[in-house]
Amino acid sequence: MNTQLSRRHFLRAAGSAIALPALESLGFRAFAAEKIAARPKRMIFLGFGFGVTQETWFPDTAQVGTNYTLPEGLAPLERHRKDFSVIQGLSNKYSQDAHWGSTFWLTGANRFAEPGQSFHNTISADQVAVSKLGRETRFGSIQLNGGEPDLVAHHQGHGPGLSLAWDAGGKPVAGLNSPAALFHRLFSEEPMPLAQRQALLAQERSVLDAVLSDAKQLQRGLTKGDNDKLNEYFQSIRELETRIAKDEAWLGVAKPKAPLNAPPDNMRGKEEVKLMYDLMVAALQTDSTRVFTYRQPSEAFVKSLGVKVGVHDMSHYAPGERMEASQARDRAQSELFAGLLDRLKGVREPDGSSLLDHTCVAYGSNLRTVHTLDNCPTVIAGGGAGVKLGQHIVASKGTPLCNLWLTLLRGVGVEAERHGDSTGVLKEIVG
Repeated sequence: MNTQLSRRHFLRAAGSAIALPALESLGFRAFAAEKIAARPKRMIFLGFGFGVTQETWFPDTAQVGTNYTLPEGLAPLERHRKDFSVIQGLSNKYSQDAHWGSTFWLTGANRFAEPGQSFHNTISADQVAVSKLGRETRFGSIQLNGGEPDLVAHHQGHGPGLSLAWDAGGKPVAGLNSPAALFHRLFSEEPMPLAQRQALLAQERSVLDAVLSDAKQLQRGLTKGDNDKLNEYFQSIRELETRIAKDEAWLGVAKPKAPLNAPPDNMRGKEEVKLMYDLMVAALQTDSTRVFTYRQPSEAFVKSLGVKVGVHDMSHYAPGERMEASQARDRAQSELFAGLLDRLKGVREPDGSSLLDHTCVAYGSNLRTVHTLDNCPTVIAGGGAGVKLGQHIVASKGTPLCNLWLTLLRGVGVEAERHGDSTGVLKEIVG
């Protein structure tokens, strides 16, 4: 008789079958590890403007590895120490103007790469991730903005827009500006009847087909410069076609039931960020999307803390009121980030693991402080990309921030050779 133990063994008595408990001898540990590895990967990019208080946000560079002291600005994250790593020494090679803020944070692009043009951008890391992680969800990715259009002219990016997310053609991806808008995108059913929505999508597809046909006929005989512009246009058309196809595929699928109540439309500042975090977790929990970017509010955020110093003045801090305001901002942001990690940990997957185990969260900015663009503030949390956690890592000076993005992309299964100005993976954080 075969006495080898198996997970499928049962105890039988009085005509009933009772499954054996999950015993290590039955190989349950290996089975559980296999199931954890098979869960969907998620990515969240949280960007904040105006930098940090460098004296009290960055750990001591002499303390690397696991045995380091969390500085005041990151102290609220202490309970999650094993779930995140702080990385110093990263920067975008081509970032030369702090007033462009988060525009190139996830792209690493050279603004002057196109001769004769004053602005150029490339695809952001989150949109690269969509190619792998956005296939099976209703929304390939969701972009969130902190509103505040009056800040376009300072530190958050001139002219081209405020988005962290940029498509394959280097164009900004539109985002949602409030928790209410995000809630309704995720959970509110469309008021338009299904047949009417189907007809509109069919009409959009027909228009795209006609436009594409005309454009291809026009392509013959154009100069190289005009052909380049037309190819960029074709890329935009292809992205629209992809969006229409996804919308069509999900037309008859009801949205999930909301796990929380609809928020009011007047949330601002700290409460706005907290609610955005709650909704992001709800979206991941219902598998509505697996990729998020969130450009967090600045002016409204510091006002909600009772800080009377303007956010731009605060970034040019000196010892005294301005520096104290900057430090209060840092602590409040870290408290909210710690709360997000709490919630990601608290959501259990079907295999017993947590949502955080399969989510990679990037938290930071391409601006260190004032107008300084090297040593970008960077924290990576969660097990989604399989990188080292619980570490303080100091990379060699001049290491591209895009080396980190490339590492994370590969960690979640994206087959990318390079990203932005990357020179390879960030070996110090590879698990």
